[in-house]
Amino acid sequence: MSNERSNWRLAEPRLRVAPSLLAADFSRLAEDIARVEAGGAEILHLDVMDGHFVPNISFGVPVIEKIRPVSKLFFDTHLMLSDPLKYAEAFAKAGADLLTFHIEAIEEPRRVIAHIRNLGVQVGITLNPSTPVTAIAEVIPEVDLVLIMSVWPGFGGQRFIESSVTKIAECRELLEPWQRLEVDGGIDPKTSQAVIAAGADTLVAGQAVFGRPDPVAAMEEILHQA
Repeated sequence: MSNERSNWRLAEPRLRVAPSLLAADFSRLAEDIARVEAGGAEILHLDVMDGHFVPNISFGVPVIEKIRPVSKLFFDTHLMLSDPLKYAEAFAKAGADLLTFHIEAIEEPRRVIAHIRNLGVQVGITLNPSTPVTAIAEVIPEVDLVLIMSVWPGFGGQRFIESSVTKIAECRELLEPWQRLEVDGGIDPKTSQAVIAAGADTLVAGQAVFGRPDPVAAMEEILHQA
């Protein structure tokens, strides 16, 4: 496959599923990625965990470098790191199209936003389940995407936190049409209906896609809840 990157830049407002690579078969990543890409996916969600900000370690720069040449998907890279400022450049160079960092991890969000922009990639900001939308209200105009965690970050397969729906609706009111509202955690055909109704347009799904015999049909089932 050509290593030509997707020119999709998040601005078009419509519903999308972002399959989470964390739930894919790591013995055949290229095959799993190609399957969802051929089935219409535009985004691949990459969960990067450092074992410090979250109690788990996933994958990092080397994996992204290896999968970048085999996919045109938009690499939506979720940095669950204690020091996103330190590592952002390495992930941008590896092939990330967007870097999302946690407001809970840093004291100067504008500094991180500016640094990521200067790397030539898009920027998102993330809220943990207990963090109110007010924590990011001042910087929302400066990001391309807001990610609402509907489970606690660090492990896949967790149960959806119902109170996240209220937070999604609150955040939607603060976003412009060109900004995306992403939700990650416990997304499946049952939970996606409330999430979509609250205003989310980008749904991260791991086990609900890669854990199913037919990942493409699984994506379509989630999207049809709108």
